[in-house]
Amino acid sequence: MACLFCKIIKGEIPSLKLFESEKTLAFLDIGPLSRGHSLIIPKHHGAKLHDIPDDQLAEVLSVTKKIAVAQGLEDYNILQNNGRIAHQEIDHVHFHLIPKPNEKEGLGIGWPTKQVDKGELQKLLEEIKSKM
Repeated sequence: MACLFCKIIKGEIPSLKLFESEKTLAFLDIGPLSRGHSLIIPKHHGAKLHDIPDDQLAEVLSVTKKIAVAQGLEDYNILQNNGRIAHQEIDHVHFHLIPKPNEKEGLGIGWPTKQVDKGELQKLLEEIKSKM
C-alpha cells in the first residue's frame, strides 16, 4: 500500500496546504488535537527520522517556527514519533505542531522521570559519544 503522505505530496489526496517547497510540505491536520494543529513533513520518504538525509530535514524546523509565529502561538508542542510503540501511525517522518491554548486542548502527556545512577549515566554518555 502506498504511503498516505507520499500521496498527499503527489497531489493524489487533497490537503489544506500551509507551505510547500522542493523539500518540505506543511498542512493542517484533519484530526487536530487543537485549532491550528499542523503537520510538517520532508518530501523525502522515510519511516523514521534516521532514514531521512540531513539536507532533506534542513528547513523542517524553520517552517514549523514560521507556522507557530503566523498563528501567534504562545504555548505549543512539537512532536515527532518513531515506531509503533512510540505512537507513530504513518510510516513517513512527520512533525506535529500542536497549539496548547489551555490545559484541556492540545497534547496531554505525562513525564515519568526516573532516578539514575550517575556512574551509569556517565557510561551511557561515553557510549553514545563514541558512536556519533
